[in-house]
Amino acid sequence: MNKKPSKFSPEVRERAVRLVREQRDEHPSLWAAVESIAGMIGCTPQTLHEWIKRDQIDQGERAGVTTDERERLKALERENKELRRANEILKLASAFFAQAELDRRLKS
Repeated sequence: MNKKPSKFSPEVRERAVRLVREQRDEHPSLWAAVESIAGMIGCTPQTLHEWIKRDQIDQGERAGVTTDERERLKALERENKELRRANEILKLASAFFAQAELDRRLKS
């Protein structure tokens, strides 16, 4: 589930989105503006359109989970997974030591 790193820096993404926003009125549609700018920066129109949607969500112009919220959610999910793993280890250790204590008492 690892995504390959983008070949476009955050600065290039921001600039491309800004260009589409600035030039939107010069084109008959948003898609036409996207196609025009995408060709200039060397990405596919679909990629640029996704960047625009992500920016709209981050700006509160479109419903969805913002980038910051998404990163926080991922961090919490990682932490939850790690804590569950630690909990399982502690349960196993507890059972092991309880059994060892029981065995020790039965031998005495």
